[in-house]
Amino acid sequence: MKKAMNIMFLGTGSDVGKSVTVTAFCRILKNQGWRVVPFKAQNMSNNSFVTIEGGEIGRAQAAQAEAAGVPPSFHMNPVLLKPNSEKGSQVVLQGQVYGNMTAMEYYTFKPMIKDKIMASYRRLEEEYDVIVMEGAGSAAEVNLRDHDVVNFDMALSVKAPVILIADIDRGGVFAQIIGSLEVISPKEKKLVQGFIINRFRGDPELFKNGIEYIEQRTGKPVFGLVPFFKGYKINAEDSVSLDRIIEKREPESDRINIRVIRVPHVSNFTDLEVLDQEPEVTVAWLTDPETLRGYDVIVLPGTKSTINDMKWLHDTGWTEIIKKYAEAGGWVVGVCGGFQMLGKKIYDPQGIEGTTKEIDGMGLIDAVTLIKPTKVVRRTRGRDRLFGEKVCGYEIHMGCTELGTNVHSFLELENGADGAMNSKETVFGTYLHGLFDAGKFRKRFLENIAGRKGVVFDRNRERADYWAEKDKHYNALADQFSEYLDVEGIIRVMKKQV
Repeated sequence: MKKAMNIMFLGTGSDVGKSVTVTAFCRILKNQGWRVVPFKAQNMSNNSFVTIEGGEIGRAQAAQAEAAGVPPSFHMNPVLLKPNSEKGSQVVLQGQVYGNMTAMEYYTFKPMIKDKIMASYRRLEEEYDVIVMEGAGSAAEVNLRDHDVVNFDMALSVKAPVILIADIDRGGVFAQIIGSLEVISPKEKKLVQGFIINRFRGDPELFKNGIEYIEQRTGKPVFGLVPFFKGYKINAEDSVSLDRIIEKREPESDRINIRVIRVPHVSNFTDLEVLDQEPEVTVAWLTDPETLRGYDVIVLPGTKSTINDMKWLHDTGWTEIIKKYAEAGGWVVGVCGGFQMLGKKIYDPQGIEGTTKEIDGMGLIDAVTLIKPTKVVRRTRGRDRLFGEKVCGYEIHMGCTELGTNVHSFLELENGADGAMNSKETVFGTYLHGLFDAGKFRKRFLENIAGRKGVVFDRNRERADYWAEKDKHYNALADQFSEYLDVEGIIRVMKKQV
């Protein structure tokens, strides 16, 4: 007999709103007094987070844990695949790096992978009242069914009722829902208890006959028509979400213009989300090389393949453009892999990232990086050496960086010095993810740039720590879904089980 109730949200495709729905439902149940926990058996994302045990999970599961009011644990996402090439990924099992594998190599490990998944699930089942589960991509990919561990295979293993989510904004919602049911097996179809139609625009009265058609055709209820909603900020799952915000935006003279270089293997891009919420700031991502005139800060983000992305910067011409920008006094910030790129050299003698054993960096700071097989994964805190403000975050990297004589460290953390900064204090890098989440540091950093540029900056406005602000967004998200979903109907399904 199961020790915890469960409910599973699967999707008709990628980026239809599964992660956000799970986040909302975790907060809804928490607010009703349930001990609730999120679970995603397998995630593919380079946007990861460090758990209380010092392991890695997908950033979306960390957000869901926050919404549920519980500390993030690797048991919530026991398998994390971090793509590092076109055909392969780094495999993280229960928070720790297992190794690099191609898809075919990974499939041969399915029995062991499934054991890890079920062990984590059973652990959570002992501790919580409800497990809110999330699938991955489309739940109806018949060519991948034999290798499935995260969608219907997981739902069948724990007898979870399934709610199927479709995205009406991308069109074809009838085909999404009805087509998905047509290609799954009878026992899988039996698990599906109903549907959520997400990202609706317009007058819902005009879609009443659409809901009636879906319910008559499938014999299953539509639990809600959720409008397109932008009133919350929740950490995005992966670069599919990032692709939505890349756009060409000219610099604005009355604002702080921050631009991020969208390297091919970008990771942990949510480090910059908090800056985009500041009223004096615009943040945009750049792909094609262009003049950086008029921009106030250029950011090199984290990457899952530092050497390959460094080569891409050289080959595309970005390296010289950024160097000229920095030499003219422009601010350049590197985070994790972006920090490594700021140095003179990156060495990979053991071929951890590939066949290239060394590559020139940008040479903007006097430092060299050595890629090592042991991965540093830890949460930490300390102070910056620019303003002396408190910072807090986590590290996830497979290299160590040694500083030369012409630079000094950027942060003083509880585990030692971190990062580097040039003598002009306009170029700095750090391994600390979440640097800008610290409200006082973020305020001092932006205030400095605004003063230099002459932008009006509200010095009296409090800049809250981002981790404290998130709670408001989780409640706003829960309110949004509660208004448009038959929450009690979904809870009845959850209590009934299948």
